Amino acid sequence: MNRIIFHIDVNSAFLSWTAVEQLKNGAKIDLRTIPAIIGGDQKSRHGIVLAKSTSAKRYGIRTGEPVVNAFRKCPNLVTAPPDHKMYHEKSRLLMEYLRTFTTEIEQVSVDECYMDFTTIAARYPTPVDGAMEIKEGVKKRFGFTVNIGVSSNKLLAKMASDFEKPDRIHTLFPNEIQTKMWPLPIGELFMAGKSSVEVFRKLEINTIGDLAQSDVKMIMLHLKSHGKTLWEFANGIGSDVVKSEPEETKGVGNSTTLSEDVTTYEEARVVLQRLAESVGGRLKKVSKKAGMVSTEIRYFDFRNVSHQMQLLKPTSEPGELLEAASLLFKEIWSGEPVRLLGIRTSKLVEESEPEQLSIFDIEMPKEPDEKHKKLKKALDELNGRFGTGAVVKGTLYKPEKKKRKFEGQ
Repeated sequence: MNRIIFHIDVNSAFLSWTAVEQLKNGAKIDLRTIPAIIGGDQKSRHGIVLAKSTSAKRYGIRTGEPVVNAFRKCPNLVTAPPDHKMYHEKSRLLMEYLRTFTTEIEQVSVDECYMDFTTIAARYPTPVDGAMEIKEGVKKRFGFTVNIGVSSNKLLAKMASDFEKPDRIHTLFPNEIQTKMWPLPIGELFMAGKSSVEVFRKLEINTIGDLAQSDVKMIMLHLKSHGKTLWEFANGIGSDVVKSEPEETKGVGNSTTLSEDVTTYEEARVVLQRLAESVGGRLKKVSKKAGMVSTEIRYFDFRNVSHQMQLLKPTSEPGELLEAASLLFKEIWSGEPVRLLGIRTSKLVEESEPEQLSIFDIEMPKEPDEKHKKLKKALDELNGRFGTGAVVKGTLYKPEKKKRKFEGQ
């Protein structure tokens, strides 16, 4: 039985929630109807754009850009400061409402979640009818809107919810992939970070369809396991497991919320180095090594993304953890400002456990040089003339032991 998965995403969450709160407190103007942003200060114009209205988007204002740039594009722009305490309360109330439909909810950030609709699908004529009831219920109860993506797995549901906004329902079932998803620019594929997109463009892969129809082995030559993951996503392959309860953590990790958003790879690597030293030290303290490393990124607007990789052999060395975490960061980072970074390890083994050598640890025999080739040829000729073993290399020569003569014999 195919599962029915929803991805539910609040439209411009921070701006919508701020607008709803302002209207409740007597405001005459709805921020969602004018060029407006959340972020920074109206007078100082410092900070970055956390959220924008549809009107602001028409001026070319982008989420993540400096507020001062946004004002250059639209001098009459209205801005409001973020209120993260209020946002988390709005998020809590939304999730509480969604759980009245089903408890199979996996919240992935403050403003989005997955819902496994499968067990309640029979109550509705179609999944879209169910999604419509949820969407309209949110609007009526809370005063803000959501997009809902509907599919058979989480990846496709997520891609669908990002189609035209706001206040929309979109389906993206496997039989719709070629018409709805393949024409999209490669940068719109989930988890296709900045560095991955640059590699794809060099390979003349410009759309999701280009990637889907490429040779996966060729993609893996350039992007390794992450390339395979992206190729699978381009072909609609993804998990349909909605984790309604957090998995028990069996690993060691550390994360840090940054005082200033990180905007370059070099800045991120400095932070990752500190985290790798911390995680490596904690692993050594409990006499463990990790076989799996994951890097966690939280963006300035509280969206979370993470990626993991299997190590060739377990380690607790900070340098090795850093290299793995840095590679993962480059693979998934979108180029947007980063608020939090984390490194987590799993698949722990005892430090004393014997290591299984990988092929890279084995010293392979070297191709003989010209001098040794000539020597081998000469040895073969001599042994051919005088018999096998007549001439051997010095390292192979073992003289026969002389029998000891004992007195009296």
